[in-house]
Amino acid sequence: MASSTPNDDWFQNAAAAQIRNERLERAELLNGRTAMIGFVVGVLTEALTGHGIVSQITFGVFGCN
Repeated sequence: MASSTPNDDWFQNAAAAQIRNERLERAELLNGRTAMIGFVVGVLTEALTGHGIVSQITFGVFGCN
């Protein structure tokens, strides 16, 4: 591998920062989509069973049936 000059270092750092930002953006998109799917599943389960989301999360332990 050829040694980099100081002029190339800023480019390498900028490219690394851009890759990091793109990864973070994709991770946030995945987290948001997963949260939306979880919410829809909770609402559908509530519609089918009649138990609210709090009751689903606590499994009825606190009497939230």
